[in-house]
Amino acid sequence: MERTVGDGLGTKGCRMGGERHEPSPDEFEAELDQIAALNRLDAAPPAPPDDRGPAADGTRSGEAARRRDSLLLSAGHTAAESDSLDETLRLVAGLYTPEFPLDGQCVFDVRDGSLSALAQYGFRPGGGVDQGFRMPMTTGYPAAEAARTGRAVFLASAREYRSRFPATWHMSARKNREAWAFLPLVTAGRVVGVWLAAFRSPVAFTTSERALLTVTGRMIAQVLERARASRAELALSRGLRRSMRTASPALTGLSVATRYVPTGGGLMVGGDWYDSIDLPSGRLALVIGDVQGHDVHAAGLMAQLRTAVHAYAAEGHGPDAVLARASRFLTTLDDDRFATCIYIEADPSTGDLHIARAGHPHPVLRTPDGTCLIKHISGGLPLGLMPGEEDYPVDILRLHDGEVLLLCTDGLIENGGHDMYSGWVRVRDAFSPGPVEDLEGMADRLMAAVLSPEPGAREGAAARDGDDIALLLLRRDSGQPRAEVNQRRLVLTIGQDHGEGLAEARAELKALLHDWARPDQVDTAVLLATELLGNVLVHTDQDGSLTASVTGETGRRRLLVEVMDRGDELPHQRTPVELASSGRGLLLLDILADQWGVRPEPEGKTAWFALTEASTAETGGGAKA
Repeated sequence: MERTVGDGLGTKGCRMGGERHEPSPDEFEAELDQIAALNRLDAAPPAPPDDRGPAADGTRSGEAARRRDSLLLSAGHTAAESDSLDETLRLVAGLYTPEFPLDGQCVFDVRDGSLSALAQYGFRPGGGVDQGFRMPMTTGYPAAEAARTGRAVFLASAREYRSRFPATWHMSARKNREAWAFLPLVTAGRVVGVWLAAFRSPVAFTTSERALLTVTGRMIAQVLERARASRAELALSRGLRRSMRTASPALTGLSVATRYVPTGGGLMVGGDWYDSIDLPSGRLALVIGDVQGHDVHAAGLMAQLRTAVHAYAAEGHGPDAVLARASRFLTTLDDDRFATCIYIEADPSTGDLHIARAGHPHPVLRTPDGTCLIKHISGGLPLGLMPGEEDYPVDILRLHDGEVLLLCTDGLIENGGHDMYSGWVRVRDAFSPGPVEDLEGMADRLMAAVLSPEPGAREGAAARDGDDIALLLLRRDSGQPRAEVNQRRLVLTIGQDHGEGLAEARAELKALLHDWARPDQVDTAVLLATELLGNVLVHTDQDGSLTASVTGETGRRRLLVEVMDRGDELPHQRTPVELASSGRGLLLLDILADQWGVRPEPEGKTAWFALTEASTAETGGGAKA
């Protein structure tokens, strides 16, 4: 992720001069209009027909191209775990077909103003590209030109080679090769090497063949950069990637598919991450994020931030509190880098998703009929950007049977030189088709659409503009038994200097009780909780911590709300006069709560109350304790 504060799919407010700037109504409407425009975009035009015509046996040559794509995908998975150029070139040699007669390869290192041979495959010793090969960058050699300009050189015949590079043509003459491709190997925006692919018969280098070579070059570039990385960086990178493979399994009623591809740098993992966390409440937390940068420092920050988010989630904090704490934590690690993130708390029994967003691209919802829509989610600034000004509203989205939610980092949208609009069309067209039951197939199609350059794409665009990609798909499974909601939990803290947090607490408590049988009991719970929190803010100099939990069978559930502060003075029940502005809290508890009390803690005290759910046919009021 580049150092950019705003993007189209993840628009966020900004703060200037140390003051918070809330989006104006006009800005908010503009963001909604932008998302609506993206959702209305026409489908991408169909790919042009294969320009080589029917094959000799009557089938189209596209079949051979599909076979190469399959081989390339398999080679890519293996190469992702390899830091050996020799092994990678051997894998690439497997792309040979009669229509694509790849016969020899060499990788040149670009360093100190010269080219040197690092590895080769298919050339005999003494073939001009041995390990001792070294050539100044100023030489009229195709590999030197590719390194100087950053653009691929395609030579479709020996005549073309001799005509364009007469000074060095002799190096390839009489080697039984008839076509050559020299592709710059680019990582983090700079040329680090050149890959030579030689062919035993002439090759036309059609659009699809150039695209295949470009993707292969990107794979080799990653291996080359990993070979240069220190052992410590490589060990960190591999460990972090292994840790992302151990994400918690989805609960009954929800299915998850994930993908991670480090396309933007030489490490096997960068600043992108995803996570799936089983919560104590029986819910599932889903996280996707992106730390600025592609280097080992970004990977290290990502690992620490991911661990912190996991810990805050396990403590039972809501999505807004998790992101606020994560933002402050990132600031203590590095005040020069920020991160974007989406945190979701998913309820498998209802499909309800409580979502908080920190400057991250909006999620995409796929309905059962294949329609894909960007879902606007309220959001705050990226994590770590403005310390002390964290504000992450929580939106609630219900995921219905057969619906799939897509979360991704910006690499999935903008990889390969695409902007927000064209990248969205590409993602939408890959996400829409196919049966909803094949979640893994959806993930594969999305990755293939992004990692395979499209016909007519700018040469080298994918390699130069590539960014790491993290992808997470969440599906609400139809036909699954719905577990009874037996526990819900809400945890939040309101500081002395954050009085507006009372409104947030009321909203969170209402969301917790969204399906409570009687609305008047919800109003009672909100009133009593406000009284307890207000008492802490007015009569002490401490922060107030609220914990609310719902247990039991629907229709007979029990709500327990606890408000704790570190003040030592216990509250006293009074009888306020008619116009008194205080003293009503305990009186209201005694009148409205089914149960209530105050208990001392090792540090401070906790005031609590309980309500038992009643049906609309029953009268209110319960036994006091």
